[in-house]
Formats: sequence, structure tokens, C-alpha cells
Amino acid sequence: MARSNSRILAVAQGFKGTLRVGEVAAGMERGIGAAGAEPVVISASDGGDGLLEALAKDLSKTTSHNVTGPLGAPVDVPAGWLDEHRAVIESRLVCGLSLIPAAKRDPLRTTSRGVGELVTQLARAGARTVLVGLGGSATVDGGTGMARAWGFVPLDPSGRELAEGGGGLADLARFEGGQAPPVRLIGLADVRNPLTGDRGARVYSAQKGAGKDAAERLARGLDRLATVSGRSDLADAPMAGAAGGLGFGILFFGEGTLVGGASWFLERLGFSEHLQGARLVVTGEGAFDATSLDGKLTGEVLAAARRAGVPAALLAPRADHVPAGVLVESGGGQWDAGELARRAQAVVERALRAGATG
Repeated sequence: MARSNSRILAVAQGFKGTLRVGEVAAGMERGIGAAGAEPVVISASDGGDGLLEALAKDLSKTTSHNVTGPLGAPVDVPAGWLDEHRAVIESRLVCGLSLIPAAKRDPLRTTSRGVGELVTQLARAGARTVLVGLGGSATVDGGTGMARAWGFVPLDPSGRELAEGGGGLADLARFEGGQAPPVRLIGLADVRNPLTGDRGARVYSAQKGAGKDAAERLARGLDRLATVSGRSDLADAPMAGAAGGLGFGILFFGEGTLVGGASWFLERLGFSEHLQGARLVVTGEGAFDATSLDGKLTGEVLAAARRAGVPAALLAPRADHVPAGVLVESGGGQWDAGELARRAQAVVERALRAGATG
């Protein structure tokens, strides 16, 4: 097909459980090119799956670290370095769902301790700032596991140390010891949920393996953590509920900050400059729903395109709650790289025929 003068901007991220960032980027580029348009593809992340891969071109080095996994067994995890003093990690590689078979997932027991251990190791290696991607965790411990690695000891009313995991937090009476790590901590969150309340971290308990009773106990534990901390302002903060409350842990125990991972990444990429002159924006994810509009990368890309007056298209095997006016390619179950390329070609050809790209 003869190439048109239409410049198509595509934002690639991993399709959870099926396609890596690089595979999505390559598929989008092939599909857009096959439709006769000029592809400009950028790889990104919202702090969840694929953060380090999306940053690969910007990393000066990658180091490997051995830390405690979500069920206590050690795991080897990578850390990426933007320069000699700034490191980036993905919490999902330390305490994520992908590390636990579905039958063994239990947020009453899973711990974020390894995240704290990793931050400590990075500080010893020279990091002054550590960016923590929050997403895909198997934990609902409010970051207390992470805090244990920094010397914080959670105790029950009798002075006994609580067991690891979110299950014991309902009996939390106080913390003993502990100190924030000697680094600037920045959490890159993929959701805006607070720690507690109806929209708190509890809403993700089921996907981490909790049944109804376990979810209620976890919710009570997070409420108790907010009370004992004496920092309801932090518990109510947007993104504090990210990664099972790991966001709160970064704020309270780590004395850090939280930012929207998608916004951080898009600003770093100069996304608003890329939008200038683009005739269409294409983005996608494995499953698009209402939560995608609450801080996740696809929702942020679509919102930015709308503000800039640039037409947008969405590629998603499952798609619900798609904003009006967005072209959609969905259905067909899980996609491989070839199917993604075909879908990208199809949606761009539709846009060209409809005159959306002028």
C-alpha cells in the first residue's frame, strides 16, 4: 500500500500475561505501516508491568539482587539505573502475582519485605533516589513488610510481633523501632485508590487471591494501620492504596512521595510534543475497563489526545467503558503479536477511510 502523509503516534505497553512491551511496539509499527501510514511508536508504562523494559534505552546499567519473595522464599530481581544515583525497580518482580501459582495466592500471608530489602541494597550501592513501580503485587500488607526490612516491628496488644502479611494487621497495636531508608523514595502508581474506604486497596483483594472473609479481614487491617499510624491524611491520599497499600508504606514508613506512573512516563517521553502534528494516536492494553480511566496508561493517553484534539484509537482484546469517539478494535480472546499487528492495521485503515486523519 502506498504510504500516506498521515503520521500516526502509537504508545506501546505490555499486554499483561500475553505480550511484552517490545512485542506490542513492533506489532503496532508493522500494522500502522501496513495501513500506509507513517508510524511513530514510543514505549511506556504506568509503573506496572514492563516499567524497566520501557525504560531500557535510558538505563545506564542493570544490576541483580537477591531479596525475600512474596511467600518468604528468595528471588533474584533486577534494578535499572538511570544514572549512578537514580535507580528504578518494579515491585511486581519482588512481590508480584506472577511469582505465585494461582492456587497459592493468599494476601493474608504475602509480604512486601523484599521491596524494603531491595531499596536498602540500592542505597548501599550508591542510589540517592529510588523510583518504585507500583503494580501487579500479590500483597495487601500496607507496606508493613517493606517497613520490616527497615527495622519497623509491628506488634499486637500483648507485645508480640505480628506474622508477615496483611492478615495480622487487624491486631496491630503499635510499631517499635524502624527508620526510613537514606534515599529519596518515589512511588510510580498505576491507580489512584486511597489506602482505606470503599475505593481503598481492598478492591484489589480478590484478584490477589482473597475470598470474601479474607478480604474483610484485610480491609480491617488496613483501617487499623491507618489508625495506628496516626496519619489519616496519608491513608486518604490518592495512590496510597496502590500495590496493596505499598503506596501508603512509601509515604509513611519511607517518607517518600507518590506520582502517577503514566503521567511521569509521558512527561519524560515528551508526549505532548509528540502529539503535535500527529493525525491519530493508537494505544492499547490487554483489558480496558473503568479502572483504565483512573490513572492507567491507556486512560491517560486517551485523555491527553482528547485535550489536544487528536483522534484516538484503542487496541484491546477486552474493552468496556471506552470513551465516546474513540475507535476500538477488540474481541477475539488473547492476541499474539501477529493479531495485534492486524488489529493495528485495521483500526488505522478505518480511521483513514473515515477521514479522521485528514
